[in-house]
Amino acid sequence: MKNELDGIDISIPKNLNIAIALTAACVSISCLYIASHAQSWVIVLIAAIAFSFVNNTLFSLMHDAAHFVLHPNRKINHALGMFISGFFPTGFTFQRISHLNHHRNNRTDVEMFEAYYPNDNKILKSIQWYGLLLGGYWPMYMVALVLYTLFPTLLFNSILRNTDNKAIKHTGADAYIKLFENNPKTPQIKAEIVYSFSFQAALCYLLDYSLWPVAFCYWVFSLNWGALQYADHAYTKRDIRYGAWNLNVNPVVRYIFLNYHFHLVHHVYPYVPWIHLGKFVDNVGDNGIRPTFMSIYLKMWKGPRLTTEKSPNELDLEFKELLENGLVTEPNKNNTEAPSC
Repeated sequence: MKNELDGIDISIPKNLNIAIALTAACVSISCLYIASHAQSWVIVLIAAIAFSFVNNTLFSLMHDAAHFVLHPNRKINHALGMFISGFFPTGFTFQRISHLNHHRNNRTDVEMFEAYYPNDNKILKSIQWYGLLLGGYWPMYMVALVLYTLFPTLLFNSILRNTDNKAIKHTGADAYIKLFENNPKTPQIKAEIVYSFSFQAALCYLLDYSLWPVAFCYWVFSLNWGALQYADHAYTKRDIRYGAWNLNVNPVVRYIFLNYHFHLVHHVYPYVPWIHLGKFVDNVGDNGIRPTFMSIYLKMWKGPRLTTEKSPNELDLEFKELLENGLVTEPNKNNTEAPSC
């Protein structure tokens, strides 16, 4: 993989990342505070829209942390990832395990949400698909966290584990649930989840948040976040590494999302920090086909489409290893640092 990087700076902007994280955290908290204490629903709506964008900034930083490219020191990288995870909220290790599984399963049957096979349950597929578009992805994520932390038996023995049922299997739920059953990191994962929910509870208490305005803010965030999570994959070729778009979007929005719309670049080069993704846009073989986010988003509302395309081949072992451990081009004795600015 190193020959792909010759002569190209992909150093981690650690100071900039920390500055963005602290600024976005303050703005995120301010949006929730304003929404909670506003006397007008117009102000609540404005605060919710602003929150939906800035919380995506934080998510993008957590996403880089999951790939070891938020900070060159692995321990600091993890600490920052944990801090940011409190705003989602999620357990950082839980998110990292889930996200890397996405990279391993992208565009396979378990992540083919915008399409269905002839023997799939179209109604179930449609419910799942429109649930995502209507902001249901984030709430279901929260339910999974609570079940995993407090009632794991209910999660691990649920109908979603019925892998003999192709319709249920193709929801993708089992592919993620099984990652956490008998996971050796369970105590750490649960402790991080408890931290994140405790962090949220502390903010609610100290800043006197109001339930419904805050819930509304998170629902608007869920609409924004959930739509992008699949718009950057929907209708792409069924290839695990290359099945994503570099979406064309307003530059201001792209910067707020920290280049998250350059998603094909990210899937091809997951070890590249957000600030350098633009350098690789012309090198990922998309032939200049970069649809707008809005064109894909509107197409998504047409519902799941019938397909007979086969699931793609698995990733090669070298790339799987790269996903799991990240790229360290200048390892030190303790293997804790990667290149930085």
